[in-house]
Amino acid sequence: MTPALLVRLLLLLMLTTAGCTATGQPDSSTKARSTPTSPRQSVDPTDRGGTQTTAPPEPAPSERAPSEPTQPEPQPHPVSVAALIETEFTGGRLRVGEVLEEAGSYTRHAVTYRSQGLSVSGIMNVPSGRGPFPVLVLSHGYIDPADYVTGQGLAREQDWLARRGYVVLHTDYRNHAGSDDDPDVDYELRLPYAIDVVNAVRAVKRSDLRFLDGDRVGLLGRSMGGSVTLNALVARPGSVDAAVVYASTSSLAADNWRQFYRGDGDRARVNARMQRTYGLPGESPRFWRRASARPYFDRVSAPVLLHHGTLDDTCPIGWSRATVRALRETGNRARLISYRGEGHTMYAQWQRSMERTAAFLGRHLR
Repeated sequence: MTPALLVRLLLLLMLTTAGCTATGQPDSSTKARSTPTSPRQSVDPTDRGGTQTTAPPEPAPSERAPSEPTQPEPQPHPVSVAALIETEFTGGRLRVGEVLEEAGSYTRHAVTYRSQGLSVSGIMNVPSGRGPFPVLVLSHGYIDPADYVTGQGLAREQDWLARRGYVVLHTDYRNHAGSDDDPDVDYELRLPYAIDVVNAVRAVKRSDLRFLDGDRVGLLGRSMGGSVTLNALVARPGSVDAAVVYASTSSLAADNWRQFYRGDGDRARVNARMQRTYGLPGESPRFWRRASARPYFDRVSAPVLLHHGTLDDTCPIGWSRATVRALRETGNRARLISYRGEGHTMYAQWQRSMERTAAFLGRHLR
């Protein structure tokens, strides 16, 4: 073999070996560059020499910061049952004033109490005897505040119940009789009346009057006062032992708007303001539902007895049927008694309804 041929063979052998290295397994320098950094080690970017340092252990899941900041709960609309629920009630300072009537088995007094900084008037029938007596807070139906006089609206019930041993505290509500004024009550769907009822209960329980039994307290409301009673039950569950509702307005605010708020004069002005601010039920169903007691019936803890006449064309009996259904769906011990042939104001069967009321209250307030 000539020297030239030998040199060519050696060059060919070198090229073949280099090709295998390039197309086969990576060399040690390639492996070092592609090997990922150990999860327990990190390179400090401030260390120019690339010195490896051990990273601190990862925190346990319970110690880790949340991935997103916790958002605060939205504030409820000020005109809503949710806002009632969040109210810090400040009722108290129940004051028994002048004697209005000596009725033999009871004495009728003028009273005042405090409700969220307002003075609210009313009457109190106190049975004769030593006591202490169970207490019923009464909520009257709608009467134009311009015409209303103290204690008006439930005169039959006040007398009947006091003669059977109940202290009757009939609240006038704000804007009525001798109470302080609150010009936005109608615009606020009369929800503040429920505040006055809750504060009446609170005033009774905080009172040092010996004839009041603050551990036995119930509510009774009629017509608009029925909704007031339901809102009060939702706002402060556990504050009373039982509730009775007669011929109630609806537990859905939109029903009441359709039945009562539309009209001329003052109603039209209030309605126009509502539409500008809230939107009417067809436009803002969410607002009107949240201004209703029914979505919050799971909060009601006291048993409820409802009375309603089948011929009531002011507050249709279907409203009470829907209310009692909704109460029962949340586990409440609600009962509706209907009175065939009776309208919004009971006459022929009123005595019978009161006997049923007394039996119901006797089971829960005695």
